[in-house]
Amino acid sequence: MFAIIGIVVVFGAIVAGYKMEHGNLKVLLQPAELLIIGGAAAGTVLIANPLRVLKAIVAGIIGVFSGPPYTKQRYNETLKMMYELLNKARKEGLMGLEGDVEEPAKSPIFTKYPKFLKDHHVRDFLCDTLRMAITGVEAFDLDQLLELDMEVRHHEATQPATAMATVADTLPGLGIVAAVLGVVITMGSLGGPPEEIGRKVAAALVGTFLGILLCYGLISPLAASMTKVVDEEHAYLYVLRVLMIAFLKGSAPILAVEVGRRAIPGHVRPSFQEVENACRNKGGGETAAAAAAAGK
Repeated sequence: MFAIIGIVVVFGAIVAGYKMEHGNLKVLLQPAELLIIGGAAAGTVLIANPLRVLKAIVAGIIGVFSGPPYTKQRYNETLKMMYELLNKARKEGLMGLEGDVEEPAKSPIFTKYPKFLKDHHVRDFLCDTLRMAITGVEAFDLDQLLELDMEVRHHEATQPATAMATVADTLPGLGIVAAVLGVVITMGSLGGPPEEIGRKVAAALVGTFLGILLCYGLISPLAASMTKVVDEEHAYLYVLRVLMIAFLKGSAPILAVEVGRRAIPGHVRPSFQEVENACRNKGGGETAAAAAAAGK
């Protein structure tokens, strides 16, 4: 939502200022210049990136306009889900989670959280980790494995944003290319009516204008926003990592959930009371006891 508002503000301010100076908007409508810049920019993307990155770029742009996926509510639901899962592991042993992690779509716990099941990467990250824990991998070794997994994932997830930033860097240069072509056309019209020469010069300058505007007013901000979305996913995986490792090291489920809560970024971190209320219906006695201990 804010991305759309920002784009409207950028283009609205430019158009409003241009009109205040009695500029003619028709002069800025140069389809040929836009085709040169946009087509060349699209070509550079195709040259520099494989198909998987191109798909990720489209998904990343959609993600920017669809809003932040990791909200306070999402974190609260995740902590509740993890409490239910770890409470089951405490009562039945880690082997009791084998059915849940092998077929999460049929798990009585996971099926209550459709956002988790829909996010395939997060689902696999959690289930694969619990599979390793079930087979007897030590918490220290598992923590190192998760760190490696997160590092690889973060590198892969930043590639679309990096590609967008590269395109943004090329746009001013492509705007100059369009302007030079306009100057070439203008030079071929020397000796003609002054009005015609003026129109061609204006069209050439519009190419430079569009290249700079698209770079700093649209593509570069989109790339920065895509990077922030990737960082939010990294923070979410880190919460799952510290929560699971805390439990595997011997912490009680409610304490492991609290460790995970403390790892959540402050602007989306639910309060202790919110998490306690979310978990109350599942093992409320332990949660209430922890809350009472915290109040002393």
